[in-house]
Amino acid sequence: MAVEMRGITVDFGPVRTLHGVDLVLRPGEIHALMGENGAGKSTLINVLAGVVHPSSGSIRLEGQEARFSSAADAQAAGIAAVLQDVPLSQHLSIGENVMLGHEPYGRLGIRWAELHDRAHQMLSELGLAELDTRQPLRSLSPALRQLVSIARAMATGPRVLLLDEPTSSLDSAEVQQLFIVLRRLRDQGVAMVFASHFLEQVLALSDQLTVLRAGTRIAQFPAHQVERAELIALMIGRDLQELRRIGSLRQEHRTHPEGRPFYSVRGLGQQDVLSPTDLDLHRGEVVGIAGLRGSGRTELARLLAGGERPDSGRAEVDGAEVSFASPAAALRHHIAMASEDRLGEGVIAGLSIRENITLALQSMRGWARPMSRAERDELVAAYIDELGITPADPATPVELLSGGNQQKVLLARWLATRPRIVVLDEPTKGIDIRSRVEIQSLIARLAASHVGVVIISSDLDELIRLSDRIVVMKDRVKIGEVSNGPGLSVDTIVEMIAAPAEEDDDLPPIGEVAPG
Repeated sequence: MAVEMRGITVDFGPVRTLHGVDLVLRPGEIHALMGENGAGKSTLINVLAGVVHPSSGSIRLEGQEARFSSAADAQAAGIAAVLQDVPLSQHLSIGENVMLGHEPYGRLGIRWAELHDRAHQMLSELGLAELDTRQPLRSLSPALRQLVSIARAMATGPRVLLLDEPTSSLDSAEVQQLFIVLRRLRDQGVAMVFASHFLEQVLALSDQLTVLRAGTRIAQFPAHQVERAELIALMIGRDLQELRRIGSLRQEHRTHPEGRPFYSVRGLGQQDVLSPTDLDLHRGEVVGIAGLRGSGRTELARLLAGGERPDSGRAEVDGAEVSFASPAAALRHHIAMASEDRLGEGVIAGLSIRENITLALQSMRGWARPMSRAERDELVAAYIDELGITPADPATPVELLSGGNQQKVLLARWLATRPRIVVLDEPTKGIDIRSRVEIQSLIARLAASHVGVVIISSDLDELIRLSDRIVVMKDRVKIGEVSNGPGLSVDTIVEMIAAPAEEDDDLPPIGEVAPG
């Protein structure tokens, strides 16, 4: 189904979020929306989904003008959407969530067997045939719940499919399976909108690209005609000098460790979770951890920072043996961790920026020694300025911030404790490009100031740009470790991860780089 959106303008009170935006969707085409947080991507998608009502502009479906007063109107017209932060029903089964609103009815009510059969069919197309659709949704990981929401949209047989950051919580294998399904739908004539922060995914999947910036359409072109650098420059309104500066800063301060490491673990593990693992971290060193979801990378990070208790191994900080029963115990040794789940285990949505930033430091001091208002204001203002947190009003509830700014608040909380080691699990995942660049710059500055950093990232280019060494995990085992240098490339790491178990002996020895 062809869709034309012309002159779409959206006002939220006195704030104009879209300025006369045009968008044309064609059957059998995947059209990507690119832009930073606040560019207007989600708002434009929500207009077509019937969730947001435009102040002006028009929508035409197959040449006929359409007006949607609700999401139900858009669905009735053949438009299905997978929107950000639309909750599924945790108390219902997986199958009930997939078929919610489209349950098959008979004379005696819902035909449950048919419901679960149809839900299983949708999930099988996404590579999830092993899921029991009768199990409660709450038993699934966030990534699997995301795939369930996509299956729900597919269950309606849409002619237009709107996807707002659908891969934000998926690993690379799940992304590839989703792309197979999306390409199949495209070949069947479905028109799609795909909004994402992941450039490589967009370039691999899309036929057309529209770039939005500050609510205005900046450019539209066929995906194969744009260079990656040009696309980033259009999105952020500046060139790539900042990324180059980060790379230069890391090169200048690249660490070649000598002497005793500041933090060292030997045989650190947890039964059925992580095989015994060795790792060293020196002051001012950045150690990256690479691996697929489920490889043990997050489990290792949590053991390093007291998020889980190991049942084997030992750890030393500055030559003294330590044992962490909790993150608070690790924090007393100036080891802080920012979790991948920034909403579930990081920022507290109902608290303000000020309260979130000062939380950990006040906890370390104890509630018998409260920070003065002046001390809190000075500390918070310094981190808002240093990290570029917007809006800059410290009283703003964190739940109102973009993902990138929530991540900055979380980092500010831990930096306020003056850590000597920070463990960062996917610190740039699912955030806008400007925030991603700013956080990478922060990591480079931390290393330059002699803070040790452990970083997990699915973006291998990011790991290579930032890390002095990269530990590679697979099947909950550390399979290798490579030092950064001219011979290290994304292909080196991918080949290590992809090598069959029997080939692991042919991988580069620890500390060496495969010839590239």
